[in-house]
Amino acid sequence: MKSRLSLVLALTALPFYAAAHTITVGQPVPNVDVNAYGEIVLQGEGTAFQPWNSQLMLGKVRVIQAIAGRSSAKEMNAPLMSAITQAQFPSESYQTTTIINQDDAMWGTGSFVKSSALESKTAFPWSSMVLDESGVVASAWQLAPESSAIVVQNKQGDVLFVKEGALNNDEISRVITLIREHL
Repeated sequence: MKSRLSLVLALTALPFYAAAHTITVGQPVPNVDVNAYGEIVLQGEGTAFQPWNSQLMLGKVRVIQAIAGRSSAKEMNAPLMSAITQAQFPSESYQTTTIINQDDAMWGTGSFVKSSALESKTAFPWSSMVLDESGVVASAWQLAPESSAIVVQNKQGDVLFVKEGALNNDEISRVITLIREHL
């Protein structure tokens, strides 16, 4: 009877111990390359794509927002993005990187996701934006579909915080504090 109860308790607790993603606090994010589209860069009056690698995020404190190509995923952590904008962190030591998984868009909306990403880069030229056509980042990092993941990393690339899904107010405050502490 005792062993059966232990088994039931262990199985009940399993979701709390099992991480769906491969991102570990204290370690860098798993290295990944995005070559199908990639980083959106300003070029003249327009935009272009260049290959992107997660190692390019070193050197600044960074919030990585890895989102499905869905408006619901973008809105999930909009309060955090607003708090970051209001904090006005110095661009020489802080940057947000948004990675958009176009492969996780509603059927038939891929071109809209792409044009929206390009417009966002034009509106927020200081942000780093990556359009991942094939979902290689979500696959490499084992991110949940139709969601938003927030990762905070220090200048050396070590993860300080990670969460999939919407952050609550306490978590938003924690992220802002972590950024300030590591600038």
